[in-house]
Amino acid sequence: MGSLCLVLVILQLSWSLSSTVAPPSSHLCLPHQRDALLHFKTTISVDCFRDSYPKIDIESWNKSIDCCSWEGVECDNVTGHVIGIDLSHSCLVGSLFANNSLSQLHNLQWLDLSSNNLEGFLLENTSSLFHFHGLRRLNLADNAFDGAISTELFIQLVSLTHLNLSSNGFYGLIPHNINLLSSLVSLDLSSYGLDLRFDSQGFDMLATNLTKLRNLVLDTVDMSDVALTPFLNLSSSLEHLSLSGCKLHGEFPTQVFQLPNLKVLYLSENESLTGFLPNTSWSSGLELLDLSNCGFRGSIPASFGNLTQIISVDLSGNSLEGQIPDVFGNLRKLTFLSFSSCSLSGPLPITIFNLTKITRLDLSSNHLEGPLPNHVSELQLLEELGLSNNSISGVVPSWLFTLPSLPRLDLSYNKLVGPIDRIQKPSSIQEVHLRYNNIGGPIPDSFFDLVNLTWLDLSSNNLSGAIKSDMLSKLTSLEVLDVSNNSLLSLSTSGNDVNYSFPQLTTVNFSGCSVRQFPSFFRTSNLESLDLSNNRISGGISKWEAEGWEGLQWLDLSHYFLTALEQFPGNNLGKLNLHSNLLQGPILSTCLNPQIPILKELEEFIISENKLTGNVPSSICNVSSLALLDLSENSLSGTIPDYLRMNNFIGKIPNSFVNNSLSRLLLNDNQLEGLVPSSLVYSTSLEILNLGNNKLTDRFPRWIASLPSLQVLILRFNRFYGSLPHSIASSNFSALRIIDISANEFTGTLSTKLLRNLKAMKDKPREWLNSSYTDIFGIVDVSCIYEIPVNVTTKGLEMGLTKTLDIFVSMDLSNNQFSGEILEDVGRLISLQMLNFSHNNFTGPIPASFGNLVALESLDLSSNKFSGGIPSQMTNLTFLAVLNLSNNKLVGPIPHGNQFDTFDNDSYSGNLGLCGLPLSKQCVNHRGPDPPSPLVVEHEGSKIPFFWQVVMMGYGSGVVIGLSLGYIVFTTGRPWWFVRKVERDWQYNFTKWVQRNKVRRN
Repeated sequence: MGSLCLVLVILQLSWSLSSTVAPPSSHLCLPHQRDALLHFKTTISVDCFRDSYPKIDIESWNKSIDCCSWEGVECDNVTGHVIGIDLSHSCLVGSLFANNSLSQLHNLQWLDLSSNNLEGFLLENTSSLFHFHGLRRLNLADNAFDGAISTELFIQLVSLTHLNLSSNGFYGLIPHNINLLSSLVSLDLSSYGLDLRFDSQGFDMLATNLTKLRNLVLDTVDMSDVALTPFLNLSSSLEHLSLSGCKLHGEFPTQVFQLPNLKVLYLSENESLTGFLPNTSWSSGLELLDLSNCGFRGSIPASFGNLTQIISVDLSGNSLEGQIPDVFGNLRKLTFLSFSSCSLSGPLPITIFNLTKITRLDLSSNHLEGPLPNHVSELQLLEELGLSNNSISGVVPSWLFTLPSLPRLDLSYNKLVGPIDRIQKPSSIQEVHLRYNNIGGPIPDSFFDLVNLTWLDLSSNNLSGAIKSDMLSKLTSLEVLDVSNNSLLSLSTSGNDVNYSFPQLTTVNFSGCSVRQFPSFFRTSNLESLDLSNNRISGGISKWEAEGWEGLQWLDLSHYFLTALEQFPGNNLGKLNLHSNLLQGPILSTCLNPQIPILKELEEFIISENKLTGNVPSSICNVSSLALLDLSENSLSGTIPDYLRMNNFIGKIPNSFVNNSLSRLLLNDNQLEGLVPSSLVYSTSLEILNLGNNKLTDRFPRWIASLPSLQVLILRFNRFYGSLPHSIASSNFSALRIIDISANEFTGTLSTKLLRNLKAMKDKPREWLNSSYTDIFGIVDVSCIYEIPVNVTTKGLEMGLTKTLDIFVSMDLSNNQFSGEILEDVGRLISLQMLNFSHNNFTGPIPASFGNLVALESLDLSSNKFSGGIPSQMTNLTFLAVLNLSNNKLVGPIPHGNQFDTFDNDSYSGNLGLCGLPLSKQCVNHRGPDPPSPLVVEHEGSKIPFFWQVVMMGYGSGVVIGLSLGYIVFTTGRPWWFVRKVERDWQYNFTKWVQRNKVRRN
C-alpha cells in the first residue's frame, strides 16, 4: 500500500513538472518558415515617404536571431509555428502577390499589413492569401491594392472573423459570396470613392447570414441599388454601423436606432436618405451618432435625453424642425453636439449650457431666438461655440469672453443689441466675430484688453464713437480688423500715431464708416489689404501719405471724394479700386506706364466713374498680370486698347490680345466698327464678353466656342449676320449661362447639338459664389466681388444685373431672322430664367417641353409664326411673371391655373384663334369644363431643381406682381436671401484670401 502511494506521488510530481517546464529548445522558429519570411523581406522595399519612421523595422530580420523574436512576428509557444504578422505602418513598398513565400505559413491566424504602400490585385487562384485557410484576422487597409475583390477570397477564407480592406483602390461589385464569411465579427470595406458597390441582393445576403457581426463599416461604398428593408435583418449584436456617403435613399428604418448593442451609428452624407428619429426607445448604449447632411425630418424627440452614454452627436444639415427639447441634464458625457443648418426654432435650451464636458457646440444656421443666459460657469472645456445665423436677441453677455478654452467666438448674423458689457476677466480668446447684428454704442475699452486677439470683426452693426490708435495698439497680435458698415464709427488720429506699432496686422476694413482723414498710423504695420471705401475722406492723397505701404496688395478707395493721387501706394499692389471718385484729367498716361513697378503685380485696376480725359496708352495691353481693367464711364477718347465700356471710342478693336489671364472684356456702348478680333481666341480665361451696342459687322465668330470658361456672351445691337455655325455647338460652350445676340441680322435654324451642349443652362440654378469662384477651402476669389454690370431686356424694359449675374441664366435671340420650328430640347434648359425668341420667323407649335422650364420668370415668343395651341404644361411655370405670346397664329383655349390666371389681354393679342379668359372670345366646349390645373405638377423623370422647390414655398403666388418685381430683383440685388448671402461672406472671405496668399508667398 505504501509502495502504491509512493508511485502515485511520483506520477503527480512528474505531471506537475511537465506542465510548467518550457520545451527543451529555446529556438522555436521553424527553419522553413524563417526562410519564407526572409524571402518575403527580399521582395519588399522600405520607403518612409508617408510615415516619419517605420513602426516595425523589417530590416532587423536576420538569420542569427530566432524569427519568433523578430519585431512584428508571433509564434505558437508550443509548436513554434508563425501564427501572426503585424507590419502595419512599416513603410513597406511593393507587391504583396509577387511571390508565394508567405503561403508556406500554413498556421497563420492573423496578418496586418495596413497603412503601407503595397499594391497588386487580389486575383483568383494566384494570391498567396488564399492558402491561409485558418486565417482569422486580415487587415490590408490603407494601401494601394486595386482591381476587383476576388470571389475566391471569400470562398477560401471562410474562417475570417475580422476583415479590413478599406482605403484601397478596389472597384466593381462586391461578390455575393461574402455571405460565406459567417464567422465575421468585423468588416470594413470603406473606400476613397464610390468605385466599390453593393447590390440589393448582396447586401441582403450579408445582413441575413453574418449573424455575429459587431462592426460594419462601408463608408463611400455605392449602395444606391440597395433597398433599406435588409437593414431590419442586421445582427442584434451589431455595435458599430458606418455607412457615410453611400448614396442610400428612401426612409431609414427607425428600428436600427433601437438595436440593443448599438454604440456607433454613422449615416452622414446620404442626401436622399430620409426618416425620423425614434420617439421612444433608443439603443441605451449609443455613444456616437452622426446623421449629418441627410434628409431626416420631424423634430428632435424628448427621448433624446435618455442617451446617457452619448459622447458625440451630429445632426447638422437635416430638415429637422421645431424646438430643441431642454433634455440635456443627464448627458454628462457629451463632448460634441451639432444641430447646425437645420430648421430648428424656439429658445435656446438652458440645460445645454450646463454640459461640463462639451468641447464643441454648434447650433448655427437655424431660427433660434431669445437671449443668451446672463451667467454661465459650466462650459469650462468649450473650444468652439457656433451660434451664428440665428435670431438670437438681447445683449452680448461678458461671460462669452471669459471662457478659458474658447479660441473663437462667432455670433454673426443675429439680432444682438448693445452696448457690449464690460469684460471683467479677459480670456485668451483669439477670434471674435459679431458682424451683422444690431449692436450699438461704443466699443468698450475692455475689448482692447483681449491681447491675444488675432481677428476682430464687428462689421455691419450700429457702433459709434472713435477707435483710438493708442487703444488699438494694445492688440499686438491682431492680424485682421473689420469694423466696416458702422456709419457712426470713426478713427481718432493724433500726432503720436507714428510711435505705435502693429507688427501682425495684415487686413483692415473701415468701409462705410465716418473716417475723415487718411490714416497714417497703419504705416507701421505690414498691411496687405486696406479698404477705406465709402468714407468721408476728400481731397488728394499726397506722396507722404502714400509712403510706407510696400506690402499692400489690395487697396479700395472707391466712393470717395478723391480729387488727386500723387503717387500709387506701395509697389506690390495686385488690386486697386478707385471707382466713383472725382479724379480728373489725363492721369492715365502717368499711372498706366508699364515701367512703374506697381504694374508688375497689378491684376485688377478699377478707375471707372471719374472724370478722366485723354488717351489710354496702348502699352497697357502688354502688362501680363492684368486680368481686369475698368476705365468705363469717363471721358476717354482715341483708339481702344482693352476693357473700356461706355466711353467715346471709335474705330476698330485692335487684333492684339495676347493676355490669356483676361477674364472679362466689356467694350459695350461705344462706336466700334469692323470685325471681332480673332486674337481673343488666346484669352482662354475669358468669362464675360460684352460687345453690345456698337457697330460691329461680322459673322458669328466661330472661335468663340473654343473659350472654355465663357459664361456670358453679349453681342446685341450690332450688325452680325448669317447663320449660327455648327462649330459653336462644341462641348466647350458648356459654361455659357447668358447669351444675348438680339437685334442683329442672324438667319437660319437653331442647332439641336447647340441646345444639348448648353450644360450650364441645364444644371440646377447655382447660388452666389459658385465653384468657379471658390477654392478647395471654400474661400472666395476676390476678383468676383467687383460688380460687373450686364443688361438684359424683357418686354421692352432693360434690367441691369450686377451681383445677381452669377445666378441669372438667360437666352435672348430676339429681333433677328431665325426660322424653323423650336426644338423640344429647349425644354431641357431648366435653369433658364429669361427666354426671348420674339420678332423672328419661328414656325410650328410651342413645344410642350416648355413646361419643364420651372425657373422661368420671363418668356417672350411674340411676333413669330407659332401655330397650334398653348401647351397646358406651361401652367407648371409658377415663377412666370412676364408672358408675351402676341402676334402669332395660336389657336384654342388659353390654359388656366397658377400664373396663367394673372396675365391680361396683351399677353395673347394678335392670335385670332385663341379663346377663353382673359380674352372676351369664349370657347366652344363640347366636353364639359376642364379640370383645374394642379398647383405644382412634377412630371415623372423631370429634373425640377430642389433650389427652386424651396423658393416656391417661400414665394408662392407672390411672383404674380410681374415685371416690377423682376426689376427690383435684378437692380436692387434682392431677394433677401441673395443679398444676405453676398454681404455675409465677401469681407470675411476676402481677408482669408489675403492670408492664404501670404502663406503661399512664405
